[in-house]
Amino acid sequence: MKTTKLLTTVAFAITMLLSFNVNAQEFKDLDKSPMDAASFPSDYKDANKLIKITYSRPQLKDRSVDKLAKEGEIWRTGANEAAEITLYKDMKFGDKEVKAGTYTFYMIPGKKEWTAIINTDLNVWGSYFYNEKNDVARLTVPVTEGKKSLEAFSIAFDKSDNGINMHLGWGTVRVAVPFKV
Repeated sequence: MKTTKLLTTVAFAITMLLSFNVNAQEFKDLDKSPMDAASFPSDYKDANKLIKITYSRPQLKDRSVDKLAKEGEIWRTGANEAAEITLYKDMKFGDKEVKAGTYTFYMIPGKKEWTAIINTDLNVWGSYFYNEKNDVARLTVPVTEGKKSLEAFSIAFDKSDNGINMHLGWGTVRVAVPFKV
């Protein structure tokens, strides 16, 4: 009787152990708007970054940019969580000095120009809880049209004469946001 009880207990323990192990190995599918990051300098071998933005990359999927980033409305600059930008040194954003640190980066799209916003809120989902009182700086920049359409929302940096330009592109919409070092 004791042997049967012992065997039953051991068999039950092994079954439970194996079932926990199987559940621990399940992974979620790839996010429809995967998170990405862009930085300057963009060379992965250069650890001395000046700026980095973390954002999600929504796809157009036969939709138009103006339906996804609506004119005149605050936009999270991507999908899912609002984009977060890290300045590794103090920089000028328009005529405003912005201290090194991590901020949320919002945009307000328009037909001819977009407004870029640096805000102190962090870990924000979307732009649902955007609070203008927490804006650090705003800058209005012109919109241009690219020759090639980009399916996925994309951000890239390059050096400019007096700092760094952050380029945003989606569909044929192109926006360059300048930061002065």
